[in-house]
Parts: sequence; structure tokens; C-alpha cells
Amino acid sequence: MSELIKFKLINKIEGISFLILVFIAMPLKYLFGYPMATKIAGMIHGLLFVLFVYQLAKAKQEVPLDAKEAVFFFVLSLIPFGSFYTDKLCKSKELQPLTAQ
Repeated sequence: MSELIKFKLINKIEGISFLILVFIAMPLKYLFGYPMATKIAGMIHGLLFVLFVYQLAKAKQEVPLDAKEAVFFFVLSLIPFGSFYTDKLCKSKELQPLTAQ
């Protein structure tokens, strides 16, 4: 499996975990007094975010991503629904693997 495909997969999973944290766990904590929701969802999301950053670095090595694009993908991961836009942008990169050096 290529690094870009792995990146796209972890990007989607991390994006979904972020939405669960923001739109389900946070309201459960602050509206319904259930703080365990953010502890569990926050820990899972944190681990997935670390995997996302690692996989972004690995994909940057394989695919012709410049530093500006990599930073843009990172910033998009901090915005709800931003990871889904990243996925759309990665579709054009799938066809351009770096040649072996």
C-alpha cells in the first residue's frame, strides 16, 4: 500500500474522530455533564492525530508535495470537515508518484 493511500485513510479516520469529539463528546460533557466522553474521544483523537502527522511526513517523502502543501494539509486537519477537503486535494496527487532516485 502506498504512503499516499495510507495518508488518505488515516486522514479520513482522524477527521471523523475530530467530528465525533467536537459534535458528540463535547456536547455530552458540557450540556449533559458526562466528562468521560471527552476523555475517551479525546485520547483516541489524539493518537489518530499523531498518526496523521507521521503519515503526512511519510507521504511527503513519496509524493511530490512541497512544504506549502504539507502545511496546508496540516492546517486543514485543525478545522472541522477540513480533512475531507484534504482528501479531495489528494486525488490529483495519486497519479504523480515520485520516481525512484
